[in-house]
Amino acid sequence: MDEQELVKKRLLDLSRQADNRQFVTFSGFLNLNEQNIYHSLCKEFFTRTELFGGYDYAERQMVAFIPDALCYGWNYPICCIEARPLYPKFAEGFNHRDVLGAVMHLGIERNRIGDILCSNKRAYIFCEEGIGTFILENLTQIRHTMMQLSLMRDCSKLSIQPEFEEHEDMVASNRIDAIIARAYHLSRSEAAAYIAADKVFINGKSVNCNSACESGSIVSVRGKGRFVFETDQILSKKGKLRVRFQMYR
Repeated sequence: MDEQELVKKRLLDLSRQADNRQFVTFSGFLNLNEQNIYHSLCKEFFTRTELFGGYDYAERQMVAFIPDALCYGWNYPICCIEARPLYPKFAEGFNHRDVLGAVMHLGIERNRIGDILCSNKRAYIFCEEGIGTFILENLTQIRHTMMQLSLMRDCSKLSIQPEFEEHEDMVASNRIDAIIARAYHLSRSEAAAYIAADKVFINGKSVNCNSACESGSIVSVRGKGRFVFETDQILSKKGKLRVRFQMYR
């Protein structure tokens, strides 16, 4: 059984368990490929489902499988760990890769870790609630910088957001090849090649045709990054569409 089939089986099993036992079950954090598989299965699940990654616009997200007759309240088992330098004056800079490497070095499976946000020499690590204490006790440094960590179990109280760089531009249409070509300064044929190679996702769904993109959609291009696409549907005198790209830093 290949990896894609294993993901399908796991998601369907979790939905079946939730339906049979009448309690909410949760997946691990799904990457974009796994979220695409999830979207392809929506009509096959035995329960309703919701996606959440701990904060708005999260890339890696957890699926909740919710029975129709559920009679109790529930929360996602997601917590956030804030990591800051123990001695800020002597701290060196670090990025997403540095933080992820330090966490993976603890022997944790990748699907138990959600997004990692870095800002002002601080890192915010979203993870499964069950491993929060383990990370808190064992993650002592990132690169050569000693860190102090604090655990935040209630993500709803966090005001953490990814940092964006906004660009305004004009595109010929809201077709996805035109949008990613403009966002990443590619030719239309180069943009089409990314689509053909299954490297383009809109809101976690793989795009395999030159479809339209709605305002507010999160567009991810593997190897390039991701952005929020926005438009007020205003056309210029030459008939081009005014758009905004909220590029993730």
